[in-house]
Amino acid sequence: MVISHKKLDLWGRTLIETISIKPPYRLSVKFPQQACFIYYKRGKTLINSPTEQVEVRSDESVILNCGTYFANLLEYPDGDFYEILVFHLHSEMLQKLYRQEFPTFLKKDVGSPFMQKIASQEVIKKFVENLYFYFENPALINDDILELKVKELILILLQTRNATSIKELLQGLFTPHEVSLKEIVQRHLYSNTSVKDLAELSNMTLATFNRRFYALFDDTPANYIKLKRLERAKELLQVSTLSISEIAFQTGFNDVPHFSRSFKQQFGITPASSRQPDKKQRSR
Repeated sequence: MVISHKKLDLWGRTLIETISIKPPYRLSVKFPQQACFIYYKRGKTLINSPTEQVEVRSDESVILNCGTYFANLLEYPDGDFYEILVFHLHSEMLQKLYRQEFPTFLKKDVGSPFMQKIASQEVIKKFVENLYFYFENPALINDDILELKVKELILILLQTRNATSIKELLQGLFTPHEVSLKEIVQRHLYSNTSVKDLAELSNMTLATFNRRFYALFDDTPANYIKLKRLERAKELLQVSTLSISEIAFQTGFNDVPHFSRSFKQQFGITPASSRQPDKKQRSR
C-alpha cells in the first residue's frame, strides 16, 4: 500500500518523486523513453530486469536504463515501511538541458547494462537529503533549481566509485535494448521468477509468452523451467556440500517440501538419497 507519494515536476513531466510504501507491495515499472535513478532511503529488495536481479538495501541506489522492471517489496518482521526516491532522466529533457553543451556520454552509442547498482556513498546520501529538503519546502523550488539538480546528479554519478560502469550505462542510456525471449529465460532460470514475471519482462501478455515459449522450447514454460531447476539441483546435490534447503533456494524453489516432492517425482529418489556419501554431512 502506498502511504505517501510526492513529486516535483519540470516542464510538465515528473522529475523527482518520493514514495513511502507499506509492504507487501509489487512495484512494477516500464521506462520506454527514459531512465531513472532510484535511491532506497529505507528498505531492501531484489530488482528484476530482463537480464538480471540486483539486491538493493537502505542507502543504496541503482540506475535503470530503458526497459521493464519489477520488485516485490516484502514485509518486514517489525512492520516497517519502504521509503524510495526516484529521479527520472527523460531523453528529451536531457537533450534540452544540454543543448549548448551536449555531454560526451550522450553522444556515444555503446552496449550497456539494464541497471547499475551503486553502494552507499556519503556524497549521494547528502544529495538525496538536499532533495528531501525541497519536498519539505516546495515554495523554495523552481525550474532553475531542478535543472541544476539534474546536472548535479549526473556529475556526482560520474565521480563515484562506480564511475566507469556508470559512464558505460549513461553512454547507452536511451538506446532500446533488444533482449531475446531465450536470453530472458536463461538469465532467470534459477531465480524464483514466475512465468507471469517472465512474460512481463518480455513485454508480452501471458498468452503470447506461453505460445512463443512453446514454439522455441517445444514445451510449456512451467514444465521446462521446473525440469531445468530440478536437473540443476541434482547436479548441486552430487558435487556440493550445500544443504538441501540451500540448493532448493538457489535453484528457484521457495518451498523445500515442494522441492523434495518434485525431485522424487522426477527422479524416483529423494534429494538426500541423491547425494554422494561424502556430501551428506549437510543434507538438511
